[in-house]
Amino acid sequence: MKASETLRIATPTERKVVVTRVFDAPRSLVFDAWTRPELLKRWLEAPGRSMVVCDVDLKVGGAYRFLWRGPKGKDVGMCGVYREIARPERVVRTESWEDWDAGESLVTMVLVEHDGKTTFTEIVLFPSREVRDAVLESGLKQSATENFDRLAAFLASIPNP
Repeated sequence: MKASETLRIATPTERKVVVTRVFDAPRSLVFDAWTRPELLKRWLEAPGRSMVVCDVDLKVGGAYRFLWRGPKGKDVGMCGVYREIARPERVVRTESWEDWDAGESLVTMVLVEHDGKTTFTEIVLFPSREVRDAVLESGLKQSATENFDRLAAFLASIPNP
């Protein structure tokens, strides 16, 4: 099932975006795919760029940083700090983009498993409505759809016990 068929994006408040997607995989595997560098590198992309840095210190107070390199060495980086980790159901982290002075967002990922399928919900609280709207207008739905389709294919390629 493609993300374009199951991806939902809602804007419940002027600063929030809620992204929901069901994956045909156990939540422990989905959690690992979002938190282990060797797995993140296999599916998380930025259009036209390759991931050259994928650092994850998965602990409360630990930092993460992703860097994608594009044509002519143009880099796009994202970083933040983990605020809460409850494996395998929840991660709360901050998120900032290195090439965009938009402030810091708070991102909460919740994973709920039912009958071997995992509902992924990500709630992003942006610093302002303007930043939220800019993200939505920049192609959030298309990039999320493409990344989630890659994640779904990656998860399907891993044998489950």
